[in-house]
Amino acid sequence: MRHGNFDLEAGASSNWHILSHLWPYLAESRRRVMVALLCLLLAKGAILTIPFLLKYLVDSMDGQALQQIAPMALAGLVLAYGGARFSNVFFGELRDTIFGRVTERAMRRIGLQVFRHVHALDLDFHLNRRTGGLARDIERGTTGVSFLMRFFVFNIVPTLFEIAMVIGILFLGYGIGFALITLVAVLVYGIFSFRATEWRTQFVREMNAADSASNTRAIDSLMNFETVKYFTNEEFEARRYDLELERWELARRKNRLSLFGLNGGQALIIAISQTSMIGLAAHQVHSGLITAGDFVLINQFMIQLFMPLGFLGFVFREIKGSLANIEKLFEILAIKAKVVEPEQPRTLEVSRGGILFNKVSFGYREDREILHEVDFAIEPGQKVAVVGASGSGKSTLVKMLFRFYDPSTGSILIDGQDISTVSLHSLRHAIGIVPQDTVLFNDSIFENVRYGDPEASDEQVFEAIKLAHLDDFIAELPEGEHTMVGERGLKLSGGEKQRVSIARTILKRPPILVFDEATSSLDSKSEQAILTALREISKEHTSLVIAHRLSTVVDADKIAVLHHGRIVEQGTHLELLENDSVYAELWKAQQLKKRHVD
Repeated sequence: MRHGNFDLEAGASSNWHILSHLWPYLAESRRRVMVALLCLLLAKGAILTIPFLLKYLVDSMDGQALQQIAPMALAGLVLAYGGARFSNVFFGELRDTIFGRVTERAMRRIGLQVFRHVHALDLDFHLNRRTGGLARDIERGTTGVSFLMRFFVFNIVPTLFEIAMVIGILFLGYGIGFALITLVAVLVYGIFSFRATEWRTQFVREMNAADSASNTRAIDSLMNFETVKYFTNEEFEARRYDLELERWELARRKNRLSLFGLNGGQALIIAISQTSMIGLAAHQVHSGLITAGDFVLINQFMIQLFMPLGFLGFVFREIKGSLANIEKLFEILAIKAKVVEPEQPRTLEVSRGGILFNKVSFGYREDREILHEVDFAIEPGQKVAVVGASGSGKSTLVKMLFRFYDPSTGSILIDGQDISTVSLHSLRHAIGIVPQDTVLFNDSIFENVRYGDPEASDEQVFEAIKLAHLDDFIAELPEGEHTMVGERGLKLSGGEKQRVSIARTILKRPPILVFDEATSSLDSKSEQAILTALREISKEHTSLVIAHRLSTVVDADKIAVLHHGRIVEQGTHLELLENDSVYAELWKAQQLKKRHVD
């Protein structure tokens, strides 16, 4: 569910426009918001009656008045005072409880929206992202949304309403003096708070950036735990992390000192205002212009006014901090994917599984082209291998088939359908892949296999495990298929992870299979076992095999040789050897290397 357009200017000095993006979430629960606002009005109404009840109580305790007032009336005033106090707290709590669901729903909606958006972004974003920092930005942003919605709706607007009511009551009941002191105090307090908070928002941003950077450093180091140990770089990593923490500490110090200045200035304004109000009220009581009850009423209004006004300063500071947090969240939402769904996507219909790379050119940068008019076809049911030296662009072809990138020129067709005109879901659902580096989730072997089809039954998962020749390995494990694989599958060997990947692909049952150097990191025994499994699952499927070891694709129906981003040869293994060109040179080099190793 998407709300609004999130085109923001990164690092904008004023970020109040973010509030407009939160309105749809309030409108979504408008009835609950209206009930919460009603509770707010009842709470404010109760608190505005308290000074009047205190005035009548104090005045009724004057010696002469005390004899004239009925005991029941006095008890009624006391009970009314207690009822007003309770009503203020009760309706305030009821308001927060009712509105809590609105903020929780908004946090859920925005969190899900960001999660889906990040998954929808292209591969280029994910290759450059900082996982730890991104997680912190999302976490702070969703928390900031909750704070902003709750306090803006129920603190800023109600406090301004209460200030206006108090100024009006003081002006009508006690003249312009009290009202003028209150108005000037509120204006000076507001201007000072606004300018000081705008100034210190830069320190909040610095603190957030330092927090994200330190979290990124920690996550990156922990994810590469083994590499750190291999090179005995624990102290090096600790120093780098401490450097980020030092920047965070400095940013926190600036934030804290600026907060001290802001709080001190606000306290001074409130103290001067309260002293002026008390002084004027005391003078008027002494002059006989007002009663002691009026003095209590004015003092109570002053307390009720300046307490929320002081809290309003805190709320304003926190709102600006929340806006700075939310900025990053909405900046993520504002990122546009380079690869997008067509305006009217069709569902890819794979009847035979033929693939055509039609003069495809592509470069990750405009000044460096990787593929140059690559032109070859994979007939339905064929096994076609693309081979070549490292860096020739083989894996780039796979990324383009999955439409992680779009060609700069040319097109890719499946059964005559241009993949840029079909939905991304139907395209990727039709293709299964066994990648070079299989990354597993930190879950059981069984659930990692089931990931190929989350709706599959247990029987179907076990069948896929058997077809991938993974059952013998699982039988040797104490916990069997429930064995946890560890983060990124680090508890399994390369061959074991590859078999899990094969089982996962078998379970998906796609008409088109891609093997991206699936055995390049395996020993000879594991390689032969994996190759046997691959041959079995690729029968009657269209297969694209990306290979560095030529010995693994000698049985391919066709081999395309990619050299410096161009297809320079095509044919069977024997035909290419007879040509005695690029492929033959690669074959001879690998055979010579193999003899030396043996």
